[in-house]
Amino acid sequence: MHAQRYAKSIAALEHARQFLAGGVTSSVRLSDKPVPLFFSHGSESHLWDIDGNRYIDYVLGRGPLVLGHAHPVVVKAVNAQMERGQIYAAQHLQEAELAERVHNAVPCADLVRFGISGSEAVHGALRLARGFTGRQTVIKFEGQFHGWLDNVLYSLSPNPELAGDARAPLTLPETKGQFPASDVHLITLPWNDLEAVAACLQAHPDAIAAIITEPVMCNTSVIPPRPGFLEGLRSLATEHGALLIFDEVITGFRLSLGGAQARFGVRPDLATFGKAIANGMPISCFAGKHEVMEMVARGVVGHGGTYNGIPTAVAGAVATLDLLAADGQQVYRKMDADGTALMDGIRAIADRLGIPIVVQGYPQIFYVGFPKNEQARRDGVYDYRSSLAMDHELYNRFVCAAVDRGVRIIPRGNWFMSSTLSAQDVAETLDVVETVLRDEILPALTCEGGKA
Repeated sequence: MHAQRYAKSIAALEHARQFLAGGVTSSVRLSDKPVPLFFSHGSESHLWDIDGNRYIDYVLGRGPLVLGHAHPVVVKAVNAQMERGQIYAAQHLQEAELAERVHNAVPCADLVRFGISGSEAVHGALRLARGFTGRQTVIKFEGQFHGWLDNVLYSLSPNPELAGDARAPLTLPETKGQFPASDVHLITLPWNDLEAVAACLQAHPDAIAAIITEPVMCNTSVIPPRPGFLEGLRSLATEHGALLIFDEVITGFRLSLGGAQARFGVRPDLATFGKAIANGMPISCFAGKHEVMEMVARGVVGHGGTYNGIPTAVAGAVATLDLLAADGQQVYRKMDADGTALMDGIRAIADRLGIPIVVQGYPQIFYVGFPKNEQARRDGVYDYRSSLAMDHELYNRFVCAAVDRGVRIIPRGNWFMSSTLSAQDVAETLDVVETVLRDEILPALTCEGGKA
């Protein structure tokens, strides 16, 4: 790290620590590389820190900015609403307009309810699933994140030495202060393993309220579902009287206008959305089949919140969804082209340099990692345990070197696309990737014993 390059951010962080716990307002940001940076402004695909450094941004608010920073149409819509009022604690016309757009785009969205964060949306969906089925237990998958609330923050990144058998993992809390897993009625299973799900449902007849899953495992290595896996979950949930919940907080309105469920053609009973729905404005929703959502509509299952459907965020979401749908969904075709160029380009550069690499996922969101062995290079990442065969220390080195050269990426390996990326951005990014792989990663691999 070149400390002088980030001198103002380093000083700002030290000052903030006097008043903010850790100097940040989300613990995830403590791990930002090379240091938690302070930013002044963003525009389209670019972001500037307070030291004046410019970055091509593939973090994009960790997913929301599908249209890039400060999109003028979204900004105009939000500002216009600000002049009419910030919050009414009552209904307004755009709330129903937004719900109609979600209903028209998302296959499972017969009815919709809005909130603020993805964590809240998941909380609402789980409560509704338990209320609808009259059951308590929920199946989740090892390595998946469904928000930071106590009822579901388990087995995101467990120590494999403590997590038990890979086919039947233990359910472990992620932080001090959580209840034991037995008190929150969670069962953790390996992802992409239908046999494990079927066996669990057989072993717990009439007990499973829901299966909750990311349809693409974005929080660990952007792992695609194996062919038939999502379809199998749909079939098993139906057979055993459980609800299938897709957590589309990341994939929703990013993989397609209808989310992952539209892309894969699998309709869950409930789904949660956030992030890309409003291009950075704070809003989320859960949506689902009429007969399930009716329990919320009738007040049998409670759902509330002062900021639910807040007009400014709704205005941003309406503008965002209209832009995503415009011109035959041109936004998605552009992201597909740009993301494909980057994925193919990164693979080609690494291959030319003889550096083992894994690039997987989708053009709108993909993963880059360095495998520790040939099997990991060949098989890629297909569940949480296989993700442990990626060299996270080496990737952190890659991230720091890329940030030093003006390409901002997430330390865990995710790359997010926006529709505002230019051809020059793509070319510049690939130049930086080649420089970092050649000058930083190749020497590191050679020093470690000629692994390249």
